[in-house]
Amino acid sequence: MSVLEAQRYVRVVAPQQAETVDEAHAPEPAEDGVIVDIRYCGICATDTHGYSSAALPPAVFGHEWTGTVSAIGKDVTTVAVGQRVVGGVGPACGRCPQCTAGHAAHCDLAFAEANGITDDAPVHGGFGTTLTVSARRVVAVPDALTDEEAALVEPATVTFHAVKRTAMTLGSTVVVQGAGPIGLLTAQLARNAGAGRVIVSEPSPHRREQATRLGFTDVVEPADLDRVLRGATNGLGADVLFECTGVASLLQPSAQLVRRGGVLSLLGYPGTDSQVSYGDWQSRELTVIGSLAYSHEDFVGSMTAIAEKRLDVASLHTGTIGLGELTDMFVELDSGQSTHAKVLVDPRR
Repeated sequence: MSVLEAQRYVRVVAPQQAETVDEAHAPEPAEDGVIVDIRYCGICATDTHGYSSAALPPAVFGHEWTGTVSAIGKDVTTVAVGQRVVGGVGPACGRCPQCTAGHAAHCDLAFAEANGITDDAPVHGGFGTTLTVSARRVVAVPDALTDEEAALVEPATVTFHAVKRTAMTLGSTVVVQGAGPIGLLTAQLARNAGAGRVIVSEPSPHRREQATRLGFTDVVEPADLDRVLRGATNGLGADVLFECTGVASLLQPSAQLVRRGGVLSLLGYPGTDSQVSYGDWQSRELTVIGSLAYSHEDFVGSMTAIAEKRLDVASLHTGTIGLGELTDMFVELDSGQSTHAKVLVDPRR
């Protein structure tokens, strides 16, 4: 799409209400900005929640996007017109309080970009034909990646960041709780990071089949997890458990599956408070690691893993829809009955 053409996008206007906006005027890049013609935008659980609640920042509703740069501002030197990119975050700024205190890995600006709350955040997300965005927010895509793979880079990077932060020991017995896209990506990256045994727990038979197709042999229903785990570890429990469901009521039961001195790594994001036994965690000296979003270098790492065929994202792509089908898909995905893993939106379909 040329910047001389009109644009169309979908935005949430109230809980469970979305509207399609058609704008006749051409978008213009800021001096430090770019225009991206969107090829695909993935749907994630955050988007489904955003549709139900209308609580997301506008730029986050549709954040798993990829496309081609069609225009750049006069000060942009990091990407060129015609280059394929994904939506990401910029490098550590070096100026915010975190950076100047020596904590560049937790740059305030990059974190705000990931959460869509910077002053220059787009007025809508990637569920549209075109996006006007800061050049800091785009990361170049290697030629080795297909467009479909590029559309799954963002969730892959979420899990890359979490597994990297967890820094598990080589040979660890790992439990991945939940085999949605985040869980399946986490399991693969844990395997890449040297897990000795990976046990995947998932109630959905379709998702268990997907985990098996990815080469995991210990794939169990939640009711069987404790028995299988205790048998595999002589009753000790997991060295590392990645909680990928975001179900608040599972937080304490998840912790109880971790051995004394083990690690509970949190990826799923609960929408409600959780009850935990602080005394249990302290007595058993658990290490609890929270993870949210990513850094610029995490995008480079996850795309390298995809390009080198060490991280299979393509098999998670189970459907493609147009903008006009978006709200119906939110309802389906929110029902808990869908067999889809990752659905991509093609805004020109």
